[in-house]
Amino acid sequence: QVQLVESGGGSVQAGGSLRLSCVAYIDSRDCMAWFREAEGKLREWVSYISAGDTENYAPSVRGRFTISRDNAKNTLYLQMDSLKPEDTGIYYCAAVSGPICSSDRRLYNYWGQGTQVTVSS
Repeated sequence: QVQLVESGGGSVQAGGSLRLSCVAYIDSRDCMAWFREAEGKLREWVSYISAGDTENYAPSVRGRFTISRDNAKNTLYLQMDSLKPEDTGIYYCAAVSGPICSSDRRLYNYWGQGTQVTVSS
């Protein structure tokens, strides 16, 4: 069974940085993504990266967040810089079988348990 395990969350002040990691023993050809869920809101897509390292970002994080993957280490990363209070939430990594990436959470087969990110003003 595929397992995804996130780490790296925490509390920071606005303007600070965090790096999230997600260990995932999946096929290196699968697409991987980050989603987040703020309290009282729906889970929203943050970024995805394909096996060929094609990246895409939600407009709210573009230019501040960077997604990357290290297939040799079975690890997905999310570098988050210039954090804002509105970035607060639980961050989930996700994977979908196959090379096609999407911002639609319904297409993702596998999910981690989430890691909390809190940004104070």
